[in-house]
Amino acid sequence: MLMPSMSRYMTRQPWTIGKDAKMSQAHLLMREHHIRHLPVLDHGRLVGIVTERDLHLIETLPGGDPDEVSVEEAMTPEVYVVDADDPVDAVVEKMADHKYGSAVVVNQRGVVAGIFTSIDAMQVLADVLRRATA
Repeated sequence: MLMPSMSRYMTRQPWTIGKDAKMSQAHLLMREHHIRHLPVLDHGRLVGIVTERDLHLIETLPGGDPDEVSVEEAMTPEVYVVDADDPVDAVVEKMADHKYGSAVVVNQRGVVAGIFTSIDAMQVLADVLRRATA
C-alpha cells in the first residue's frame, strides 16, 4: 500500500490572520470556526502561527489585553512547513518527535494551501485502524 500524501488529510484553504490583527480578532476567528491554529500572514506570505494556547497565555499576563496585543507579538515565528506531496507518516512522526500541534502546508509559490493538525492526525489513525481490522 502506498503511503498517502498530506493532500489527502490536510484541511484545505485554512483560515489565516494578518500579523497586524489584534489577538481578540484571532480569538473570534477561532471561536467562530472551531479551530485552534491560525497561520499568520504578511502580504500573503506565511510569517508565523498563532494558537489558542498563545491567546490564553497573553490573557494571563499582566496587561495582556487581547484588544491591544497584535498577533505578531504573540505568534510563533518558527512554523513547521510541509508540502502537499509529503508522506503523512513522515509528517506525523516529526510532529510527534517535536511535539508540534500542526504543520502548515505551503505550495511551491509559498502560499498557504492547507493545515494539518493533531486532530487530522487522529483521522489518519482512525483510517489505519479501520483498514487493519477490516
